[in-house]
Amino acid sequence: MKTSDFYYDLPEELIAQKPAEPRDSSRLLVIDRKTGELSHEHFYNILEHLREGDCLILNDSRVLPARIFGSKKGTGAKVEFLLLKNISGSRWETLTKPGRKAKPGAEFIFGDGIMTCTVADVTEDGNRIVDFQCDGSFYEALDKLGQMPLPPYIHEKLEDQERYQTVYSRERGSAAAPTAGLHFTKELLEKAEEKGVKIGFVTLHVGLGTFRPVKVDDVTKHKMHSEHYEISEQTASLINETKKNGGRIISVGTTSCRTLETVAKKEGCIRASEGWTDIFIYPGFKFEVIDGLITNFHLPESTLIMLVSAFAGFDNIMNAYKTAVKEKYRFFSFGDCTLIV
Repeated sequence: MKTSDFYYDLPEELIAQKPAEPRDSSRLLVIDRKTGELSHEHFYNILEHLREGDCLILNDSRVLPARIFGSKKGTGAKVEFLLLKNISGSRWETLTKPGRKAKPGAEFIFGDGIMTCTVADVTEDGNRIVDFQCDGSFYEALDKLGQMPLPPYIHEKLEDQERYQTVYSRERGSAAAPTAGLHFTKELLEKAEEKGVKIGFVTLHVGLGTFRPVKVDDVTKHKMHSEHYEISEQTASLINETKKNGGRIISVGTTSCRTLETVAKKEGCIRASEGWTDIFIYPGFKFEVIDGLITNFHLPESTLIMLVSAFAGFDNIMNAYKTAVKEKYRFFSFGDCTLIV
C-alpha cells in the first residue's frame, strides 16, 4: 500500500485546540469492524458497548513537562531542549533548537542554576545525548522548570496542565499523552468496574516519533521509532483470564494496542515483560490479543491511521473518517473519540 492511500482532507477548524469539558462529554463514533456500520454517540455512553467480563487495558504512562529552556554557559545563548528518551540515570536523548548551539561539550544552565547539562554526543538523526545535573531529584527540578510538550498542531495555551494527563497516569516518562485515555473520568471507570468490566494497566512511554510523518511512498519501507513498554504479572494474568473466560480485550489507545501485540509476538503469549518496541502495524497485520480499540482520530498518512485501518479494515476507516469530517467531529489529541468493535 502507498502512504497516499491514507490521506483524507481535513479542514483546519476541525483540529481541536482545547480538551472537552467535562472529559467524558466528547463525541464517540462507534465503528462495527465487521460491517462498517457507524453510530454517533457520546463518550459517557461507552459502557453501553462494554459487557460484563470484558477487560479494558489502559496505558498509565504520565507525560513529563519535557520542554525546558536553557542558557549556554559563556554566551548566554538560549536553547530549547525537548526530552525524548531516558537512556540511563540522568542521561537523556533530546531534541534541541537551535541545534548548532548544542555541540558536544557545550554546557547549559536552567532556571538560575536549578539544573545544568552537558551535551555528550549527537545521534545520526541530529538529536543530542545530554547529561543533566542538579541537586536533589531530577524530576522535581523538571516539574519546576518544564513545560508540557503539546503537539505541534495545538496552538492555544493549555491552562490546566493536568488536562493533558489521564486521570490514571502514574509512571512518568512520556513525551506525549496516550490521548485515548483523556476521555475517561474516575467515575466512569468506577461504573465500568461496577458493571463487571475488568481494568488492567500497561506502561508504554510515548515518544515524539508518534507525530513523525511517514516520508516514504511504500508503507512497508517506513522505519518506526522505538518506545519502552512494561506489562506486569497482574495485567498479564488478567488478560489471560479474560480470554479464557470468553471476554473481550478492549485496548484504550494505540499505545496499549502496540504493547499487547508486541508482547504476544515476542513472547508467543501474554506474560509479564518489559523492553523496547518498534512494531509497525498496517493493513495485513494479524492481531493476536485485542478485540476492540478505543482511540482518537489520527493524522492523515500517519502510522496510527494505518494501525486503525489494519484493525477495522481500510475501507471502513476511510469511510468513517470521511463521515466524521462531514459531521464535524473534533480531531486529534484533544478531539473526539472512536470505538472500534
